[in-house]
Amino acid sequence: MNIRNLATGLKYCGEASGKKQTYYIFESGKAYVVMSGSRTKRASGYFNLVNREAVARIRKSYAGRQDVTAKQLATRSRGTGVRDALQALNILYVLVATGAAKRDDRYQDQRLHFNIHAR
Repeated sequence: MNIRNLATGLKYCGEASGKKQTYYIFESGKAYVVMSGSRTKRASGYFNLVNREAVARIRKSYAGRQDVTAKQLATRSRGTGVRDALQALNILYVLVATGAAKRDDRYQDQRLHFNIHAR
């Protein structure tokens, strides 16, 4: 991974709210970058890379679905390049930030639930 190439020309896409913090999504040529600030360390933060192709495949295959969780997405989408629930959650955050999905707050359990818009 070449950080210089990745960071060149980052474009802000939007933000997505998690249970406890907000995630800021930026777009580059080959990937999306999901960033968040550290809740415990001042002036620190985290970033995760999300492949653009994985986002497009998930958007296409889950279009119109309701009540999608990261765990379900990770379990059902291993063949499409989703490695684990964290990557699936970051894909869902990208979909929210780009307007392709919405967080569904009707559910009161520990998981985040998403509704993916029909194309």
